[in-house]
Amino acid sequence: MKTERDGDGVLEESSSQEPELYSPASPGPQQEPISTYFEEKVPIPEDDMTKLFSFRKLWAFTGPGFLMSIAYLDPGNIESDLQSGARAGFKLLWVLLGATIIGLLLQRLAARLGVVTGMHLAEVCNRHYPTVPRIILWLMVELAIIGSDMQEVIGCAIALNLLSVGRIPLWAGVLITIIDTFVFLFLDKYGLRKLEAFFGFLITIMALSFGYEYVRVAPDQAEVLKGMFLPYCSGCGPTQLEQAVGIVGAVIMPHNIYLHSALVKSRDINRANKKEVKEANKYYFIESSIALFISFLINVFVVAVFAEAFYGKTNMERGLHLQCNETGSAHSKLFPANNETLEVDIYKGGVVLGCFFGPAALYIWAIGILAAGQSSTMTGTYSGQFVMEGFLNLRWSRFARVLLTRSIAIFPTLLVAVFQDVQHLTGMNDFLNVLQSMQLPFALIPILTFTTLADSGVCTIGGGLLILVVCAINMYFVVVYVTALNSTVLYVFSALLSIAYLSFVCYLVRHLSVSDKDDCSSPVIVCVCVCVCERERQRVCVCV
Repeated sequence: MKTERDGDGVLEESSSQEPELYSPASPGPQQEPISTYFEEKVPIPEDDMTKLFSFRKLWAFTGPGFLMSIAYLDPGNIESDLQSGARAGFKLLWVLLGATIIGLLLQRLAARLGVVTGMHLAEVCNRHYPTVPRIILWLMVELAIIGSDMQEVIGCAIALNLLSVGRIPLWAGVLITIIDTFVFLFLDKYGLRKLEAFFGFLITIMALSFGYEYVRVAPDQAEVLKGMFLPYCSGCGPTQLEQAVGIVGAVIMPHNIYLHSALVKSRDINRANKKEVKEANKYYFIESSIALFISFLINVFVVAVFAEAFYGKTNMERGLHLQCNETGSAHSKLFPANNETLEVDIYKGGVVLGCFFGPAALYIWAIGILAAGQSSTMTGTYSGQFVMEGFLNLRWSRFARVLLTRSIAIFPTLLVAVFQDVQHLTGMNDFLNVLQSMQLPFALIPILTFTTLADSGVCTIGGGLLILVVCAINMYFVVVYVTALNSTVLYVFSALLSIAYLSFVCYLVRHLSVSDKDDCSSPVIVCVCVCVCERERQRVCVCV
């Protein structure tokens, strides 16, 4: 066997047979890995493959990227956006832009993995890692999914409370989210394209809702552009730095990488045809770029609204106390009569918008939050489905999967909603952002392990630096959160957990650095080529 370069200048190792893009390690005919994902496959129109671009084909590939982009618009992200605007003004918009670009690059790798191998990331991890690390990896990803689901439950409960003017208490709103299970199962029966259209409808609702707030508040456009493209933060302190870290942790979601690598399997692609695979990767990247651009604009809407209206404001400034508390509304006593800095969250943010810009602003805000919670809970369910069947080869019915994750998410949220108030409920978002930030390396390291450049160190070095930066950012976020708890017992407990956590991260990194690229037991996806093993245990690299 020898290594050659094809006409595109891409490494290609020759073998005694025509290479396929993926073949199972076990003997026998090529099979598509069994999955409980959609039974149907969306056909791709047979246009002239020499054409550089086809809108018909782009439309056929449109769907997975928009489902993936929902994770960039969940209630946890909205919470991070409004906190960023209220505490740092427009100064951190460039951080949001950078995090979205990094997210796009990671999603591109995830999509390539699914297209080229026909396996999603959890399935590849199952074949690559030993049993114990694989189980730990699965548990960490499940924690991230449960944490995300809790944020969605919180967002939906708060939205229902605002829409009902307080008539639906938070605990009742939490219980109502159980209905999501049946809504999800109902929609799933109508086919893939209809379900994707429904997600597009929910994204449109979010764009219109938060776009209305943007137009109503009318932020300074020059300041928006300045904050977006000039990386600066004059006068920023620990509070603003914490918000910057929170933006990165909220935007780059660990389970979303697993999700996207599976969603791309829904198109009918002949993976034995190198041109079809290249074409699929091209159109998926275009679609993901459009989807994340739209999600970025929606996030900018939220940041800019709270930056323009509430950055640096106090409870007494602009008559907030009088306007919100002396009207006899159901939201009285939220804002004390003092000159302390205004504190807002998803709940207070809607109330304040209603106080200054009319009741319509409050209800439209609540509709946007409800759409974000409803859409993200369904994509989170699919993430859990893929992760469970991939890591454990365990295929549950969708009903069982949704019921399990939703029950785990509802129980602690319901306890807080019953025995505490809305401030404690929205305050859970900080903890949940920390939880998901901690899980991020368990998606980053595996995806980079299977997207490592075999013949040069460019992607390896770049990927390693990305892991280092993101992990450092998230560890800072965790340290800031833990030190604010002021408890020695929690300090010791956190230190022990940190040691175990960092040890496992180091194991995964070591596995990345010493992976034997010639070992056919582990398929390796490179930056521009895929290296897989044929039935004769020979490695074949094909440009994708």
